[in-house]
Amino acid sequence: MSVKIAANRQYVQIVNRSADQLNTLKKPPEGWLSVMRKALGMSGAQVAKRVGVSRNAIYQAERNERDGAITINQMQKLAEAMGGRFVYAIIPEHGHVEDVVRSQAHRAAELLVQRANAHMALEQQSLSQSQTKRRIDALTEDLIREMPADFWEPK
Repeated sequence: MSVKIAANRQYVQIVNRSADQLNTLKKPPEGWLSVMRKALGMSGAQVAKRVGVSRNAIYQAERNERDGAITINQMQKLAEAMGGRFVYAIIPEHGHVEDVVRSQAHRAAELLVQRANAHMALEQQSLSQSQTKRRIDALTEDLIREMPADFWEPK
């Protein structure tokens, strides 16, 4: 096994383990900063004092989190000020890494087979539905195995 394949497998395992642990975790509508602060029974002024900023800066940070405009560094500092730890991850929307790869390969295979089938139809040689499905499935597996350089390019 090549070093590249071994490294890729390790990356896949890291992401898949994280996905398994976090797949049901959803950000609360009011944001983690506000929820954590309220869960601890801390006021904005108390958090502000721990961080060395104004109370308004804390409320602004909470608004920024809700709006998606807060930095990772700010989240980390505020989490630590509340005795917490800021954690972030990027995981597949659904399932595991392999599911994302398979979905991309399947989309690409469908497009390739549909294009070829359109040309074949002009010569009255188009594939039946079952032949088309088998060809898409086979091409999907080929694309997953080979991962061509343009695999992630928009088709």
